[in-house]
Amino acid sequence: MGYPLFLVDAFADGPFTGNPAGVVPLESPLEDALMQKIALEMNQAETAFVIRQGDGYALRWFTPSVEVDLCGHATLATAHVLFSQGATGTLSFETRSGILTAEKTKDGIALDFPSEAPAAAELPHPLPFLGEPLWTGKNRMDWFVHVPDEDLVRSLVPDYSLIQVLGMRGLIVTAAGRDVDFVSRFFAPQSGVYEDPVTGSAHCALAPFWTDRLAKGDLVGYQASPRGGTVRTTALGDRVRLEGKAITTLRGELLV
Repeated sequence: MGYPLFLVDAFADGPFTGNPAGVVPLESPLEDALMQKIALEMNQAETAFVIRQGDGYALRWFTPSVEVDLCGHATLATAHVLFSQGATGTLSFETRSGILTAEKTKDGIALDFPSEAPAAAELPHPLPFLGEPLWTGKNRMDWFVHVPDEDLVRSLVPDYSLIQVLGMRGLIVTAAGRDVDFVSRFFAPQSGVYEDPVTGSAHCALAPFWTDRLAKGDLVGYQASPRGGTVRTTALGDRVRLEGKAITTLRGELLV
């Protein structure tokens, strides 16, 4: 049986930048085990499965090894595919993190996501590759570390064995930026993604964190992975607006 399949670079500044996500639009549900196998076959940080549901859509995200509760770049990629197929207006997605929405803007696509502000907490064990952090904390998904400068974020070489036993989805590392408001990187070996190129859900924590420290509403973040990508954020109380661009790099048919 065949299913349409798209590969989309999300939060991208051009082709082959940002974070690639698989998108599989469905007409009927698939078994969880099959979606997990497809995500492993795709071997992307996330593969999204979307199906029409009433006036909106049901949306799920899988890494090569697990289903995740929240994913920004694969949601952006999914909205991009649906808009390219003729969808209009505000798209509503029912997910494991509640209702998420997407709408076109003059500069790309904006997502309405829950705020996931980190609370202060000590790391369960030291991470020497981070030097002396300025602040550490966590939210319901990830550990969060604020380090002194952008150069450290860009040049750090993580010890994945230490990250893997932190006991949460992943690790966000961030610092103030020179040409943007903040920079970050995200590591999640315990979720099957050693370094995620651009992580929308991490910006649900980064946006409120940096809004509090910079006293600015609209911020520009850059995730300084080897691919790199830009996320524009606005913290709105218990919600966060994430905006970015998406580019389709592959269309095909998945044969199962």
